[in-house]
Amino acid sequence: MTSLQAPETSHGSDFAELSRLIKDAGLLRRRRRYYAMRIALNLAAFGGGWAAFAYLGDSWWQLFLAAFFAMVFAQLSFIGHDAGHKQIFRTRRANDATGLVHGGLTGLSYGWWIGTHARHHANPNNEDEDPDVDIAALAFSRAQSSRKRGFLRWVAKYQAFLFFPLLLLEGLNLHVSSVKAVWRRDVRKHRLESALLIAHLLAYLAAVFIVLSPLTGIIFILVHQFLWGLYMGCSFAPNHKGMEMLATGHELDFLRKQVLTSRNIRGGRVADFALGGLNYQIEHHLFPSMARPNLKHAQVIVREFCAGRGIAYAECGWARSYGYVLQHLHAVSTPLRRPEVTA
Repeated sequence: MTSLQAPETSHGSDFAELSRLIKDAGLLRRRRRYYAMRIALNLAAFGGGWAAFAYLGDSWWQLFLAAFFAMVFAQLSFIGHDAGHKQIFRTRRANDATGLVHGGLTGLSYGWWIGTHARHHANPNNEDEDPDVDIAALAFSRAQSSRKRGFLRWVAKYQAFLFFPLLLLEGLNLHVSSVKAVWRRDVRKHRLESALLIAHLLAYLAAVFIVLSPLTGIIFILVHQFLWGLYMGCSFAPNHKGMEMLATGHELDFLRKQVLTSRNIRGGRVADFALGGLNYQIEHHLFPSMARPNLKHAQVIVREFCAGRGIAYAECGWARSYGYVLQHLHAVSTPLRRPEVTA
């Protein structure tokens, strides 16, 4: 784990210089053809999956389709993520329309996600301001672990062992959080999003229980939602967990705040597809509106730029990243496993 360094007064111009290099390389241009192809393939997989679902009928073979839909839902969610960052189109309206459609297909509130994710990008790994490290069942610092009580304290105590099982519930958590946000009218287009969430739920349940028997349908839903949650959790967790935690009032500039709290994942084209471009987390946090296929080209420039200024640039393999995550979770929960001293 890299220790944070206080920035020098001259560091304020570093990001401006890096931005010029990125812009001069043409990496801030939109990639509409790429996204048109990606969206078309995703929608074809989505439609083809449901056609296969209807063809198979009431069969336990449908559980393989449940796993397939977990992958498809994740890929659709990645497009929603890119739309939220205005990576696809220049105008907010076009990006929002794309995000709302993809949110409707997956049963998520696009407006809720934008608000939550914007706060994360503004303050990554800040235990006071980043919602991604404010999770009831987990502790990402010793201060957080000391505040756990009751059952949640027991979960945090063994969180490194429970981490992947807990990720199975991430899909359900995303649905519940979406519904709560729309119900509280925390999203700008709450009526439209309400209609989209209700339409998704009714269509999803109708398709499942018209084709499948009650028992098969329930198991199909559980397999689908659990695997989708696991996939989503495994896509986001390696990017920041186990990196430096920040506190309000830190003195890092924008460049160092984003680089020192993020981690890239190696893996070539397989990782590019499986993680939806999130494997280039450092570049994504520095340039969130950069189109997904440009991130790998920006990485060459950013990595060299950081090396020239002595800024630690974290990058490792996929499996190793989970090792760092689990080590960090185990370390911060160590005080909870120590026997209490009684007088």
